[in-house]
Amino acid sequence: MAFFLCFLFILISSASACDRCIHQSKVAYFSKASALSSGACGYGSLALDFSGGHLAAAVPSLYKDGAGCGACFQIRCKNTKFCTNKGTKVMVTDLNKNNQTDFVLSSRAFKAMANKGMGIDLLKLRIVDVEYKRVPCEYKNQNLTVRVEESSKKPNYLAVQFLYQGGQTEILAVDVAQVGSPNWTFMTRKYGAVWETERAPTGPLQFRMVVTSGFDGKWIWAESVLPADWKVGSVYDSGVQIDDIAKEGCSPCDDGSWK
Repeated sequence: MAFFLCFLFILISSASACDRCIHQSKVAYFSKASALSSGACGYGSLALDFSGGHLAAAVPSLYKDGAGCGACFQIRCKNTKFCTNKGTKVMVTDLNKNNQTDFVLSSRAFKAMANKGMGIDLLKLRIVDVEYKRVPCEYKNQNLTVRVEESSKKPNYLAVQFLYQGGQTEILAVDVAQVGSPNWTFMTRKYGAVWETERAPTGPLQFRMVVTSGFDGKWIWAESVLPADWKVGSVYDSGVQIDDIAKEGCSPCDDGSWK
C-alpha cells in the first residue's frame, strides 16, 4: 500500500503542471476538425459532440502521455484588432508535435476567438499569439460514459475509453471487477484515453478510477456499468460524473481571471 501511495503521488505530481495558470504562446489551426477528432486520444468522430467541434492538439507537456485527453482550456488571441477578450473554450483530442505552438486548433475554434465578422480575416493570419489557461469541462445532464473499443474481444481482452469527463481532473488509474466482487483487475493506458486489460472479469462489470482532486487524488466508483453481454462499439452510462477540481501549487498566478 505504501508503494502504491508513493506511485500515486508521483502520478499526481507529474499530472499537475500549473496549467491553470495563464500561459503565453502561439496557436495555429487545422482546416478540418476531422484531423483532430481522429487524433492521438482515440475519440474518433465522438469528439465532435463534446465541445461543438472546438478541438485542440496539445503539446506533450499538456497532453501528458494521454492523461491530458479531454482537458478543457480557455484560449484567447492577443490581437485586439481581430479578437475578443473572451476567447474560446477547447477540448484536447490530439497530440501536437510542433514545438512552435502549444496548441493546434480546429478552424472552428480558431475562428471563435475572433470579433464578430472577423473570423475569415483571423484565419488568414494562420498563426497568432495567445494566452490560455486550464478550465473545468462542463457537461450538463451528462454522466461519464464508457465506450467499449472495437479491439475488445471476449472473454479476456477489454479496452475502454471514458467520455464526457467533467471537472478539471485527469484519470490516473483504472480498475475493473465483476459487479459485487472485491477482486479488482488493474487496467493500463493503451494510448490516449484508451485503457485495456487482458484479464477481463466475466459477468457485469464495475469500474473504479483514481482522479486528481484537490491537492491529492481520490477514487471514483462506477458500481454497475457494463452488462454481462457488453458489445464492442457501444457506449454505457457510468451513473457518475466527475466534477472535481485539481488544485496546483502555482498560486498566486491562478486567480481565475484574465489580466
